[in-house]
Amino acid sequence: MNDETFLNEQVEVIAVFSSGHQPCRPLKFRRASGREVEVQELGLRHPVNEGRKTIHMFDVTDGGADYRLEFDSERLTWHLTMEADHYE
Repeated sequence: MNDETFLNEQVEVIAVFSSGHQPCRPLKFRRASGREVEVQELGLRHPVNEGRKTIHMFDVTDGGADYRLEFDSERLTWHLTMEADHYE
């Protein structure tokens, strides 16, 4: 990832929860500006323990930029914490 911007932006996310090997997969998210981003590919997903709660981090791309979404499993909220443009 190049030209990373670190954020703490609460976002609305449409996600699929299933019983397969990917129990949660974000499909689309809406930024505070109203801009919708459609997830084209899911990269790494990893949980991080912060005290007694778990934050699930998802690295995703829309094909033009990379994003990190974080799901707080205690508060049931999503945040966009990083955005990076693709460079050829």
